[in-house]
Amino acid sequence: MSPPVFRFAPSPNGRLHLGHAFSALLNEKMARATEGRFLLRIEDIDTIRCTPALTSLMLADLGWLGLQWEEPVLRQSANLGDYHAAQQTLRDRGLLYPCFCSRQDIARAVGDEASRDPEGQPLYPGTCRHMTKEDRSQRLARGDPAAWRIDMSRALAELPAHLTFSEESSGSAVNEIARPEGWGDVVLVRKDIGTSYHVAVVIDDTRQGVTHVVRGRDLFHATSIHRLLQHLLRLPVPRYFHHALINDEAGRKLSKSLGSRSLSDLRQEGVSATDVRKALGF
Repeated sequence: MSPPVFRFAPSPNGRLHLGHAFSALLNEKMARATEGRFLLRIEDIDTIRCTPALTSLMLADLGWLGLQWEEPVLRQSANLGDYHAAQQTLRDRGLLYPCFCSRQDIARAVGDEASRDPEGQPLYPGTCRHMTKEDRSQRLARGDPAAWRIDMSRALAELPAHLTFSEESSGSAVNEIARPEGWGDVVLVRKDIGTSYHVAVVIDDTRQGVTHVVRGRDLFHATSIHRLLQHLLRLPVPRYFHHALINDEAGRKLSKSLGSRSLSDLRQEGVSATDVRKALGF
């Protein structure tokens, strides 16, 4: 029997903080406890915000924590062609359509009382889903920027009665029902980077043979989209463990966008890697 495979998959678009450290250390601990493998994946599909310099700093922070991972490290920016191939498979089956709407267009279309997705964003009203093939072709031919959205109603028609995944964060496996319909016609190909987190993550979990996805609770609802893609692309399904988040003094989850203190900041203040491990329960 093959050993379990765990992965820590940060995005180098800023400095790592204690929340990243907790997730990385938990993955390593669970891999060690099960005599499994611990992999590192650099999720750098956003090649503008994710820079080589930030990647180097991130690897230095993880090394400082004492983490040890298998080489080579997978970098998503080297595998964009595989994500494009998966997207084309969905296009060929009529499951994706181009969307030319801006955020402002969507906001005007849905108004203040819009239904919301699990992240609190307005559900897309389907404006471009109703375009004629001729209009779509003309706009694509003249180079109008377009995201590609999944036609959720068509995708749902290809699913079994219940799409499920195994969630193990409670200490025992719970069979959760995936609810991709709550996301509406979610974007699977962004205008700016030509793919999306959702597509890349399921392709790379398969590529790396990941059996256990251990990540923050904030990604729990995204698992419904990932299960949908795994079903549509006929990919294996790992087990999931969505851990609690590390919050700041105000009770907000630590975040790069909020300027949460980084591991580098703590190191400069004289905090040791041992101190960090102890503070996080490792």
